[in-house]
Amino acid sequence: MTDKMGEANGLARRRVAFLLGSLSGGGVQWSALRAAKEMVERGYAVDLLVSKLRGDLLDEVPDGVDVLEIERTSTLRARVRAMIADPAASLMLLRSGMSPRLRSLPSLETYCRTTRPDALLAGSTPLGMIAVWARRLSGIDATVVVFEQSSPVSDTAGASRYRFGVPPALLRHTYLQADVIVSVSNGVGDELSAHAGIPREQITTVYNPVTGPHVDVMSACRLAHPWFSEGAPPVILGVGRIGPAKDFATLIRAFARVRKDREARLVIVGDDRKVGKNAGYRAELAALPEKLGVAEDVDFVGAVANPFPYMRLASVFVLSSASEGLGNVVIEALACGCPIVSTDCRSGPREILEDGRYGELVPVGDDEAMAAAIERVLRDPPNPDRQRARSEDFAVARAVDQYLELCFGRDPSPLRPPPPA
Repeated sequence: MTDKMGEANGLARRRVAFLLGSLSGGGVQWSALRAAKEMVERGYAVDLLVSKLRGDLLDEVPDGVDVLEIERTSTLRARVRAMIADPAASLMLLRSGMSPRLRSLPSLETYCRTTRPDALLAGSTPLGMIAVWARRLSGIDATVVVFEQSSPVSDTAGASRYRFGVPPALLRHTYLQADVIVSVSNGVGDELSAHAGIPREQITTVYNPVTGPHVDVMSACRLAHPWFSEGAPPVILGVGRIGPAKDFATLIRAFARVRKDREARLVIVGDDRKVGKNAGYRAELAALPEKLGVAEDVDFVGAVANPFPYMRLASVFVLSSASEGLGNVVIEALACGCPIVSTDCRSGPREILEDGRYGELVPVGDDEAMAAAIERVLRDPPNPDRQRARSEDFAVARAVDQYLELCFGRDPSPLRPPPPA
C-alpha cells in the first residue's frame, strides 16, 4: 500500500539501515530485529547490515527486511579511509587498538554511496564510529544514531582498559559528530558521559524495544519440562549466557540456601557461545550444584528458542548479573507476570524495577541476601498484572516511536518528503 502511494506521488520510502556486528543472539540483535519488523510494518524500507553474515538469529529476520553483509577489507585500507574521513582523529587512531575493527568501513562507505539510506542506526561503539566516517566519505545526508548498549569501560583487565580499544578522547571526538547519541539506560548514559567527557544532555536514553504481542503468543506455548507441572515444588529461574558476567554461581549458592529450608528447584536457561574461552568457568559452574548437595534439583537446560513459557510458569525469576547495560530478560520476565529478584548491578535493573517497586534488589555477589529475597518473594508474590503493566513501558512500538522521532523529527512519515522547489 505504502509503495503504491509513494509511486503515485513521485515519492520513495525512507530507508533505515541497522548496523550490527553479526546475528548471534543477544540483546542488541533482538532489539534491532524487533525494531526493524515494526518499521517495515509502518511502511519503511529497512536494511540490516552485518559485518559477519552468521549467527543463530539469521532465521529470525522479519519478512521485508533485507540482510546485507558489509564485507571486511584490509586493516590498512580501512585505517586510511578513516583518516581521510577525519584527519583530526588520525593520531588518536594510530595510538588506539581499534584498527582491526575498522575493516567494514570501506564497504559501508560503498553501501552509503550507492543505496543512500535516510538513517544509519549503529548498535555498538566501533560501528557507531564507522557510521560517522562512512557518512562523511560518501557525502550522503543521512541521520546517524549511535547506540551505547553497555558500559564504555571494559570489565576485565587487559592490554587496554577501554572496550574495543577505543580511548575516551577518540570516542568523544567521533560520537559528537553523530546526530544522536543513545544510551539504553540512564546508568549507561551517565557512565558514557563521565568516561568520554560527552555532555550528559547530549545523550538520550531510549529503552530497548522488548515487549509486545509476541510475548503473549510465545509465553502461551506449552512447556514440556516436568518440573513445571501443577503441584510441583516452586521453580527458581535464571536466563542468560553461561559466562562470568551473569554470575550464575551466586544464584546457585543462593538456591542452595533456599533449598535447606524448603523444597524448590532451579532451572538455568542459556548457552555458552564462547565455549573455549569459558570452558573452565563452565566446568566449575556445572560442578557447583554437586558440591553444594543440590545437584538433583538444578537443571541446566541449555539454549532454548523460546524462554517465555519458563518465565510464565516460574515462581521467581532471578537476575544474578555482575553488570548489565539494561537487562532485557528482566523486562521479559515482567511481561510474563513473573516475580523478580535482581542484583542491583550497573546499570539497568534498578531503573527497570523502579528502585525495587517491581522486584527485589540485592547486592552483587551476595548469595545470602539473594536467598533471603527469594524467600520473601516465594512467601508473598506480587500481582502478575501489575508486573505486566510495568513491562509496557518497554514496548517495541514505544521505542520505535522514539527512534523515528530522533531520525526524522516529529512527523516521521515513511515517505521521503519532496525535494525543495
